[in-house]
Amino acid sequence: MNDLQLIQKAVECRKDGIPAAIATIIKTKGSTPRNVASKMIIFLNGDILGTIGGGCGEAEVIEKALEVIEYQVPLVHHVDLTQGLFYEDGGICGGKFDVFIEPIL
Repeated sequence: MNDLQLIQKAVECRKDGIPAAIATIIKTKGSTPRNVASKMIIFLNGDILGTIGGGCGEAEVIEKALEVIEYQVPLVHHVDLTQGLFYEDGGICGGKFDVFIEPIL
């Protein structure tokens, strides 16, 4: 799904009153699965459209996005892929990235 399609879907969610949030990578350092400006829409039931990279980092962002949807307060979440079980096993990229998560009001 390209950025234009994601933005169109966000507009539809707002128009139809569908609870959701949009997550956008705003900063990266080191090796990350996606680049700055990558976007993902997260719905209240946990469904997503788009991706910011998959795996444990994306799962963290989904959890934070559900809080953003509930409280209607945007936030920046820092994802660190340089530590933990998957890093030690070579299963993740080894970088860091910041994600701006905002409710679709």
